[in-house]
Amino acid sequence: MDPQRHRKSEEAFGRLCTIMDELREQCPWDKKQTLGSLRNLTIEETYELADAILDEDLPGVKEEIGDLMLHMVFYARIAEEQQAFDIADALHAICDKLIERHPHIYGDVEVADAEEVKQNWEKIKLKTGKKSVLEGVPLSLPAMVKAFRMQEKTAQVGFEWDRPDQVWEKVMEEILELREALDGGHGEERVEEEFGDVLFSLINYARFIKVDPETALERVNRKFKKRFEYIEAHAGRDLKTMNLDEMDVLWEEAKQFDRK
Repeated sequence: MDPQRHRKSEEAFGRLCTIMDELREQCPWDKKQTLGSLRNLTIEETYELADAILDEDLPGVKEEIGDLMLHMVFYARIAEEQQAFDIADALHAICDKLIERHPHIYGDVEVADAEEVKQNWEKIKLKTGKKSVLEGVPLSLPAMVKAFRMQEKTAQVGFEWDRPDQVWEKVMEEILELREALDGGHGEERVEEEFGDVLFSLINYARFIKVDPETALERVNRKFKKRFEYIEAHAGRDLKTMNLDEMDVLWEEAKQFDRK
């Protein structure tokens, strides 16, 4: 550990807390904020950080980390005013949790690898009052991220396939059931359910082949956006007057442009 680095971090964090106090006491906008009014802003900042990470924009990552740190200090300041807790309480709580859930570092437990660390983490959570391994998955998470996290967590207690080929068989089974629902004239609710099963099984397969499905889909979203915008820029006329074959020519040009 580097004492100088720690002092630098402490000074910067203390400066942020001081500025937060000043803003809360003097700025009309900051004075009127509540936990609820900050919530959506925090979500927006989190997605901005996620964008910067995907863009490999390190200056952007630095900026968004700062924005999120400000929000954390802001929440703690509001809670302190309500005599619930302060920032020190929150920080000590996470420190205590980390020590408790890393007995291989702060105790005498031995682990073989990172996977065993994750398994121990879930076991410790259940011992400390959690009723379900899924209890810590936020209800408001995007559905794909939520599915991935639930699958990760249940895997830590053994609810898991053994091999990727078993998961792929499940994917194909779910696709067949979706096809049967469509061909059988079943109602929209049944089709929606079967489609959801396909997505859930594909997300599970992604875990087995070490792909983050949310990141993979977002990269495809960005690629699609870039290529479609190429079509718009090079069409030379209203897209509504073009047929699919004509647009596909420009799509292929966009693909070639991407590879350069």
